[in-house]
Amino acid sequence: MSDNLVTRLKELNEIGIALSQQHEINNLLETILEAAKRITHADAGTLYLLDPERRALRFEIVRTDTLGIAMGGMHGVPIEYYPVQLYDQQGRPNHSMVVSHAALSGETVNIPDAYAAQGYDFSGTKNFDAKHGYHSSSFLAVPMSNHEGELIGVLQLINAQDRDSGKKVPFSRDDQQLVESLASQAAMALTNRRLIVQLEELFESFIQLINTAIDDKSPHTGGHCERVPELTMLLADAVTRTRHGPLKDFVMTEEDRYELKIAGLLHDCGKITTPVHVVDKPTKLHTLFDRIDLLDTRFEVLKRDAEIEMLRKTGLRSEDGGLSAEAQAEYEARIRQLDDDREFLRHCNVGVEKMPEAALLRLAQIAEYQWCDNKGRNSDTKNFLSEDELDNLSIRSGTLTAKERGIINHHIDVTIQMLESLPWPKHLKNVPEYAGGHHERVDGKGYPRGLTREQMSLQARVMGIADIFEALTAKDRPYKTGKTLSESLAILGKFKLGGHIDPDLFDVFIREKVYLDYARLFLSPEQIDEVDLNKIPGVNPEA
Repeated sequence: MSDNLVTRLKELNEIGIALSQQHEINNLLETILEAAKRITHADAGTLYLLDPERRALRFEIVRTDTLGIAMGGMHGVPIEYYPVQLYDQQGRPNHSMVVSHAALSGETVNIPDAYAAQGYDFSGTKNFDAKHGYHSSSFLAVPMSNHEGELIGVLQLINAQDRDSGKKVPFSRDDQQLVESLASQAAMALTNRRLIVQLEELFESFIQLINTAIDDKSPHTGGHCERVPELTMLLADAVTRTRHGPLKDFVMTEEDRYELKIAGLLHDCGKITTPVHVVDKPTKLHTLFDRIDLLDTRFEVLKRDAEIEMLRKTGLRSEDGGLSAEAQAEYEARIRQLDDDREFLRHCNVGVEKMPEAALLRLAQIAEYQWCDNKGRNSDTKNFLSEDELDNLSIRSGTLTAKERGIINHHIDVTIQMLESLPWPKHLKNVPEYAGGHHERVDGKGYPRGLTREQMSLQARVMGIADIFEALTAKDRPYKTGKTLSESLAILGKFKLGGHIDPDLFDVFIREKVYLDYARLFLSPEQIDEVDLNKIPGVNPEA
């Protein structure tokens, strides 16, 4: 074996290692073609990939060194060539082209001189040569097939050159065997990379399926699982860009970004177990139906009782045949009071951000009204509102009771349990921690584990801010409208001062105007108001 061949075999081995380390398909394709050109000392080459639907070979990478042509891949200009058809309109195989014959037959085609070759159509090659002042001579077309014998594409090289003189020479037998070996390695590397990409796409699609199911549980939180990951990545990228302050050394690789993206997509996956009647509780009295209608019935009973009482007091009729004026006035006042109380309870049934103390006192008074449903002989007089109804109508913020809020909050425990049970690969091992920490607080008063700032990763703290800001600006909550930018930032600033969120991340959020990037994507025009940072609590002008 010649020293030259030994060197080239060693180079082929190194190429194989390089192929296994490529993560981007376009980079992988360029590496394949450039490696084939290098080990054969070819001036030009094209890598074609099979397009199964069109039954054609699609140009992916085109390189011609002496003409300075670089098309396709990561660094070339777009390719505008038509694909090479493998079959004609009648469905007959196209063996007239070198690359199509190699693809259809599965055999290597090695042509010493295209202008002297017989049996192949080189008219396109000759037109190219005439247009560019080039001379295509030797051709080597090698099919790339995977381990199952399925065609992946074709690797075509043009114009082998003598390593000493630089003259055009035919591709040697050694050249052919080396490229065939490379094509086999390339097909395997490409198949593996495609398989990984397909698995990642399947995984992300499955996550989106879960999120769709969660968001579809309630029209009031739909889109939350989409918006929080987007805002998480906007803030994380802003931290990566920052060049001063405590976070100036934070960096993320593409793998780091993907890991955080997956964590963002899965941050609420535990909500898939949360009961629908809790997730989608539009009013305070809602269970399987809105129990406010039951109260209407009770008010009608009280009105009936008021009428009976009026008639009893008048002795049915006065001397002039009419009802007592005093009794009539008392009755009408009672009816107005009951109608007013009914409207008040309907108002209380709607979730608000903060229920006034006066409303709570009035609610307690109404709850003590007495009524009798007259169901059977043992009917008892009872309070107008049951203990459960009073508890629900007294909810100070939103529509959920403390117990129901606990059910909602339990989703983060379920999220952590679900994610920690999965066999995460090394590059995704932090997903459970990132996703499971978005309800923690930097002062240790969050849930479910009460972690402090030092016990949390930066990524988890990023997700915490994203979750809060999305909730503040969300337009689809049943008890509030989406807040404006200035209102949301004011609350977020108070959270910074109160030890709720990471102060350094808040500074980046403000300085890099992450809130504005997010607003342009998801907020309605009326929410995007003018922000005066001098009026936002916690803003550090020197940050």
